[in-house]
Order: sequence, then structure tokens, then C-alpha cells
Amino acid sequence: MNILHLTDPHLYGRADSQLRGVATDASFRAVLDDAFALVPDYAALLVTGDLVQDDGAGYLRFRSILADGQRPVLCVPGNHDIPEIMTRELAMAPFQVCGTRKLDAWQFVMLDSFDPGHVGGRLSDAELERLDTTLRDADEHAMVCLHHHPVAMGSRWLDGIGLANADEFWRVVDAHQHVKAVVWGHVHQVYEGERHGVKLFATPSTGAQFLPASDGYAVDRRPPAFRTFQLHADGCLDSRVHWVPDVCLPKAASL
Repeated sequence: MNILHLTDPHLYGRADSQLRGVATDASFRAVLDDAFALVPDYAALLVTGDLVQDDGAGYLRFRSILADGQRPVLCVPGNHDIPEIMTRELAMAPFQVCGTRKLDAWQFVMLDSFDPGHVGGRLSDAELERLDTTLRDADEHAMVCLHHHPVAMGSRWLDGIGLANADEFWRVVDAHQHVKAVVWGHVHQVYEGERHGVKLFATPSTGAQFLPASDGYAVDRRPPAFRTFQLHADGCLDSRVHWVPDVCLPKAASL
């Protein structure tokens, strides 16, 4: 089963709006075109947050771009999302905001790490309990999806705005051996690792990227990207990041 992972499109209501020098609508569409051409038989599209850039009208744009699809579009909120508007505007098929989704031998558990008033994230007690209950009651191989990173990225400024209660998150995950992967957005760069047999993945943005291993905020010159997952019935998986170079990039910058 093939899954497409895109993250952090940061859309606005206007198609010509830019973020960090990138026209996010055009960039998102270019990434989708490449992804759909490369993996036309994908089973679901996973989008791990920051669908919009603090602009509720951006959900109408997101919906208009993807509403004609017949396969699930699985979404979680990020710190730039507006969860109540996101939930309302994406309340119809093929979209799903948070919750769980079973596909073949796999279950996708989509978590809400949005923490009002904070750039970093936090999982509420109710969300942690839902994660534990969902994993306890299911036998499928599980992929847990959220926006904020639950492990250190080796970047001082980014690691100050990750998942605040990561230890609580990992206590739940560690109790369930059928969790095979944890996937997130937020960091605008590649990450691949492993923790206690669970594979860990972050995917670059469909727009501008952050400079890895940077002490302070800095924009990278790498292009937009997406990730492909090939999930197998035995719980094994293969994954690869695909860069989309034919998009106007920002000048390198730091703040």
C-alpha cells in the first residue's frame, strides 16, 4: 500500500500570497502534480499540519485543490491552523481531520497537538487517552501522525517549539508494540530515525525549508518536497523523500 505524505503547505485565501518568498499555492500544486505522477495508485494522502498560514480562507483553497479526489485526505492541525474552521471546512469526504483510519493491514492514528497561544505543541490528557485506547483496541500495524516533533532535531530554536509533553507521548507509544512508525511535520526538513524499534519520519514542507542544525531561525535553499511510504502487510515499510526543484525558491535568510 502506497501513502503520500505532504506537510506544511501554509496556504492563504489568495492564490498569489507568499510565505518566505514562496507562492504557497503554486508550490503546493507543483508538489501534488509530481506526487500523483510518481505514485498514481496511492491509497491515501497524509497532510501533517499547517494547512494554512493563519488564514481560515486557506481551507477553501485546500479543499478546492483536493476535493475531486476519490481517496482519503488525512489531516492533523498545526500551530498555524485554526482547528475549529479546519474541522468545519473539511467535514466532508475525502477529508478527515484527526481520528483514526484503517486501510488494509494498517491503522493511522491522527493526533491533535495544537496548543492555543503557543508555537510549540502539546497533547491534551484526552488526546493521550484516545491514543492509548485506540492502540489497545486495535491489532493493525499503527502509524501515529502529528504536527509537532516528539524528538530533538538538533536545532536549538526548533527544539524549543516541539512537542512539550513528548515524554508522556512516548510512554503511551512504548506500551504498544504494533506501533511501527511516527510521522510529523512542523520542522520543514528531513528526519529519519528509529526509537525502540519504531521508525521516525519528518518530511520537508511543500514550500520553503528550515536550515537543519541551526541555532537560530534560518531558511534553507532546498526545494519543496514530499515523502512516499510503501507499507507492507507484515508491518515493514519503505520510505523516500522526493524533492521538487522546479519551484521559485527564497533567498537564503536568517533572523
